[in-house]
Amino acid sequence: MHVFVNGEPYESESGTLAALLVECEFEANAVATAINKGFVRLKDRAAIRLREGDQVEILTPRQGG
Repeated sequence: MHVFVNGEPYESESGTLAALLVECEFEANAVATAINKGFVRLKDRAAIRLREGDQVEILTPRQGG
């Protein structure tokens, strides 16, 4: 399925947001996620089904000043 991850086109075999994180090799506890500009909590990721064309944002925390 064709989705966008952080603004870039991505072809995914995953059916859920949780599976997409594994596929993209992100540590689930270390990122924040959103689909189509809506925040998705960690506990809800396994239930969120991906759809063709979804805009997925995966954000990692950064330190700095």
